[in-house]
Amino acid sequence: MRIFLPLSLSLLLPIGAGAQASVSAPWDITETISALSQQTTRLQPVLDQLTPQEWVKNGAPEAYVSQWQSARNELGYVADASKALQKQPEKLSSALTVYFRLQALESRLNSLVEGVRKYQNPAVGDLIVGIVAENTGNREKLQSYLSDLAEQKEQEFDVVDKEAQRCRTVLNRQPAAPKPPAPKPAVKSGAK
Repeated sequence: MRIFLPLSLSLLLPIGAGAQASVSAPWDITETISALSQQTTRLQPVLDQLTPQEWVKNGAPEAYVSQWQSARNELGYVADASKALQKQPEKLSSALTVYFRLQALESRLNSLVEGVRKYQNPAVGDLIVGIVAENTGNREKLQSYLSDLAEQKEQEFDVVDKEAQRCRTVLNRQPAAPKPPAPKPAVKSGAK
């Protein structure tokens, strides 16, 4: 049975491998992630020139300061998550992390842009919106990759699960091994 299981799994792998054709090749997604990361880092100098502490002095809510700091932190998180995904592009959890970090960054920036336009400079707000918009294609490619990768992982799991169920069924149908005969009681020697 030990030989049969790997053999039968190897016969089923081409079924799961067919699903991989829809998933981008690792080098394609690493290029996309690299472009996404480079585009996102363009936000760093723009965020560095913002002065939300000055806005508060001019009547802005203090929430802008925390949003600004949070956006700066998210930039670092996106960069770190992108590096991890570039090293292991087939890892679903890494791809999800990049996507969710990117969404969090964009959400914080959308809130922050209102303050930038009102309390600092409308053109800088437009610049932030423009940089985020330029990354739309990369974000959409990542989203498509996530969907394809998740589908592939589900198909791979289904193949392995079905094979495991089949093996359990085969093992359960096999007769139980006969019990060894009980040992005979030892006869004491020299007993009178």
